[in-house]
Amino acid sequence: QVQLVESGGGLVQPGGSLGLSCAASGFTFSTYAMSWYRQAPGKERELVATISNFSGRKDYGDSVKGRFTISRDNAKNMVYLQMNSLKPEDTAVYYCNVRRYGNLYWGQGTQVTVSA
Repeated sequence: QVQLVESGGGLVQPGGSLGLSCAASGFTFSTYAMSWYRQAPGKERELVATISNFSGRKDYGDSVKGRFTISRDNAKNMVYLQMNSLKPEDTAVYYCNVRRYGNLYWGQGTQVTVSA
């Protein structure tokens, strides 16, 4: 079955950097677009970034453009999110996501806290 496992979250100071990873299994990874979402307490889940399957096209939410970079390694079935210039408002649980045959699949999430 589809499995997504995020890692790399933690506590970082404002202005710092953090890298997240997502290990995918149970489907043909290279043929699907992959996304990162985040959800802060009391807020709706928000799309952070998406990377297409073969072309590698990348799209970002307005709040993270120029600071975050999504990437993937199809040989390793991994998707990454490099986060730079972090702000307190980036604090959230970050989720890896894939849409497959109309169904959305999520990892368990990884907590990112940006605080001094």
